[in-house]
Amino acid sequence: MIGFISEIIFRLIYPLLYILHKRAGYSDEAFSLKLGKVESFVPKGRVIMFHGVSVGEINAIEKLIKEARKTFPDSKIVVTTGTNTGQEIAKKKLGETADLITYFPFDTPSCVARFLNKVKPADILMAETEIWPNFGGKCKEHNINLYIINGRISDRTFNSYKKLKFFFKPLLNNYTGIFTQSTEDLNKFLALGADPETTKRMNNLKFDITAPAVDIELKKNGRVFLAASTHSGEDKILFDTYKKLKETHKDLKFIIAPRHLTRLEEVKSIVKDYVLRSKDGNLSENDIMILDTMGELGKMFAFADIAFIGGSFNKTGGHNPLEAVIFGKPVISGPSINNFKDIYAIIQNAGAGFVVKTPEELYTKADKLLSDKDFYLNTSAACLNVFKEQQGALDFVINVLK
Repeated sequence: MIGFISEIIFRLIYPLLYILHKRAGYSDEAFSLKLGKVESFVPKGRVIMFHGVSVGEINAIEKLIKEARKTFPDSKIVVTTGTNTGQEIAKKKLGETADLITYFPFDTPSCVARFLNKVKPADILMAETEIWPNFGGKCKEHNINLYIINGRISDRTFNSYKKLKFFFKPLLNNYTGIFTQSTEDLNKFLALGADPETTKRMNNLKFDITAPAVDIELKKNGRVFLAASTHSGEDKILFDTYKKLKETHKDLKFIIAPRHLTRLEEVKSIVKDYVLRSKDGNLSENDIMILDTMGELGKMFAFADIAFIGGSFNKTGGHNPLEAVIFGKPVISGPSINNFKDIYAIIQNAGAGFVVKTPEELYTKADKLLSDKDFYLNTSAACLNVFKEQQGALDFVINVLK
């Protein structure tokens, strides 16, 4: 019944759907691919398909896809996305890994059947929360292994879905397995009617990273406050916070790393009394350094004591805090963390990092970390513990595929 109704509605709104996609920047080719018309792909042997709806999901499963390529060299790897930006990042990061990068089909019986008949996947892994009635039903009908990996459900979504449990329970039973980021997410899926025999916690793929080799040297003779990946408008907030902290913590040094080096002159005009990393690289005789080199930020966290993660006091959505946490360094971010909301939820719950609403709260939290030795050591230990607890997700999924 769902299939019949969705097919009728799709055909009625087809012209409008086409117009909306064109206005959103989709090409005719992209729209055709969403209809399931994948013409250029020739399935051979086992086909493993990965789906990430957009940029965040593709970033989360990038390492997994590359590991699958190495583990199953004779298989075909297919990657699908739902958005233009997802396509762009998939082609950029996985263009040399995947045999096919295309769009996920519209969820109608005809589009899904056309797609599956052409691609012929044996296994499909859907990142985070992708519940499509027709797609799931067709996979079950054709005995295709269908999984949710890195699964999560926000509180708002869960409260909405819970009211429609009668609808979602049969949809969830189309999945061969549902593997979640956390026990909390696991319990949410179970509450919606997922099969307890095939619903398990796998942890979060985003934590399956290793710290970069620290093959650089930084001379210093005090503690370091690192402001990483700052955007316009944040530099003054961070510099003013540092000056205020310096009044109490005389040994404190400051490194500021603008996200884009095209903003270097803007940062210089705010900080004023500084040394450039490219010219000196010395914090033993200087208090302030601007990181103006490429490729060093990930390693610079090793020399920091606390780190602020930029893009979070404007509307950028934040940047990845795990680059600091993996070194055991406490992180503080502003309120705009949409790009890494799931990661911040985990590290906040673990006591490994903090999200503040105002510059005043930033100062208070940084001062607490610098003033209270036990608080700092506990936070630093929590950073390392949260990695230990969360890792293993990549191996979990690879073993499922094996």
